[in-house]
Amino acid sequence: MTTNRITAPPSAAEAPAPAHRPAAHYEALIEELTYRYDGICSRASVARADGDARAHLEPTAKFPDYLPALVARFARERLSAAAQAVGKVAQPVPELLFICVQNAGRSQMAAALTTHLSAGRVHVRSAGARPADQINPVAVQVLAERGISLTELYPKPLTNDVVHAADVIVTMGCGDACPIYSGKRYLDWAVPDPHGQPIERVRDIRDELQARVTTLLRDLNI
Repeated sequence: MTTNRITAPPSAAEAPAPAHRPAAHYEALIEELTYRYDGICSRASVARADGDARAHLEPTAKFPDYLPALVARFARERLSAAAQAVGKVAQPVPELLFICVQNAGRSQMAAALTTHLSAGRVHVRSAGARPADQINPVAVQVLAERGISLTELYPKPLTNDVVHAADVIVTMGCGDACPIYSGKRYLDWAVPDPHGQPIERVRDIRDELQARVTTLLRDLNI
């Protein structure tokens, strides 16, 4: 077994487990992820990823029964991105990252449209410089009109791992809050923020994003 392991980024203070979910549940998750990433991530790195996920998601969880599944998904995403960033896990398809300030509107819509249109030929992530508590419900509604669901997604913080793992990074309105790394392809899309906009305007934003995503995928020969 290799001893060359990645280390997780500095951790936020780990939040206590909710009363209705014993700590043993999260210990089981840590053991599962440690086994899954054996030889790639140390157990300490897995525990930090789990703690960061809980610290981010627990304060705003509206449906606590679904919290463990969300924590597991977020922790897996962090660990997968970290492994990709250091070349421990191969990237079979191009990695696209969409960033806006709150990861509640534009970046979520763009990521969902890209996933829908690419049919698995790219891997997509989204993140926010200052993530909101929930996805814009009007953005959810206008994508549902196209048969695309955002109901299981949630705003996620921007981390160095996901930036390092990306091949193409698309920013929308986050300015200096978005880190710049050499060797990455950056695009800045001047797309209006759907926050506070009527549904007709958000539909226009959806259509503009779809046109931009289609152009990007064609440019990538996808």
